[in-house]
Amino acid sequence: MNSPKVVVEGLCKVFGNSPKQALDMLAGGATKEEVFKRTGQIVGVHNVSFDVKEGEIFVLMGLSGSGKSTLIRLINRLVEPTAGKVLIDGRDVAAVPRSELTSLRRKDMSMVFQSFALMPQRTVLSNAAFGLEVAGVGKKEREARAMTVLEQVGLAPFAQKLPAQLSGGMQQRVGLARALAVNPSLMIMDEAFSALDPLKRKEMQNVLLDLQREQRRTILFVSHDLEEAMRIGTRIAIMEGGRVVQIGTPQEIITNPADDYVEAFFEGIDTSRYLTAGDLMQTDVVPLIKHSPQIDASSVAATLNGSADYAFVLDAQRRIRGFVGRDANGNAASRINPIECIERHVALDEVVNRVVASPAPLPVVEADGSYCGSINKTNVLKVLTHHRGSHV
Repeated sequence: MNSPKVVVEGLCKVFGNSPKQALDMLAGGATKEEVFKRTGQIVGVHNVSFDVKEGEIFVLMGLSGSGKSTLIRLINRLVEPTAGKVLIDGRDVAAVPRSELTSLRRKDMSMVFQSFALMPQRTVLSNAAFGLEVAGVGKKEREARAMTVLEQVGLAPFAQKLPAQLSGGMQQRVGLARALAVNPSLMIMDEAFSALDPLKRKEMQNVLLDLQREQRRTILFVSHDLEEAMRIGTRIAIMEGGRVVQIGTPQEIITNPADDYVEAFFEGIDTSRYLTAGDLMQTDVVPLIKHSPQIDASSVAATLNGSADYAFVLDAQRRIRGFVGRDANGNAASRINPIECIERHVALDEVVNRVVASPAPLPVVEADGSYCGSINKTNVLKVLTHHRGSHV
């Protein structure tokens, strides 16, 4: 695995005139509230460490005041850290001379905010090209690059319109295009879609996911909405009171919430829809048999061992060649039957449709095709009832 794109180590931010006193109190176990009460210092972020891998969408989420917006402003150094490090591509942003910060932000980081911050008197094309103009790129080249990203976000036909002639969702697309035009290696999106209505919001999440499939950018996405985080996040970091309380994939956080605060985010949300085939599968229910020209009824019978009805046939690379089972009389048969596989990342809805249509359990495979488990109707139902509980 390549080295992380962003590494945050022991990052702290205290707003006030004697941060050292606050840091000492925090080190001794004091809470943010106690520090404020005793010293008047405000703890924005305390002792946060994580890394963001190249090409992932890393979502920072938490309630208002949890420190997530301060944290991203520390990452692009709009706010100076009290302690700790931020490394981007191995370079410590906190140690970069102020004179170099602007070019670092222009080249390596693009910000997309909740307010679209478009310039009303400029066309969509001119807004999208603005970052390149500031960076000194000539008119012809910057407009060509801006036009390419407008095509990617579905706005090419509106290039000559003014922002006021567009809907809120389209204006947010212009903001996204402007950030993409400079081809940043890291995109920071702060509550980028939260001003949009639910339909437009989902549409923008889809635009982002489609672009991500093609371009594999590294994106730091701040949100206070769990459903949004679950939908777009490769991993999620949940913040409370300036600290990170849990980091994990959406599935890890659903399955193992770190505490009551994290669990409270799921109130009233049907978490089952974020499950994938990998979450539903079992690893030891269906027997396995090695593929060979000599598979006969007796070796199938020995594998089925009297109780099982099916066995998957695997080749030397652990890829599925089909399944063997019993004939109409219940005796083991050596004929290899074809069977479709489900990739591990496939979402619940598709899993349900395919499992219901199949008489046999279905094999689950990794992206490279190797076998990793099986899914049948019973375990799908079990997981659904467990997760949906009162939502069924």
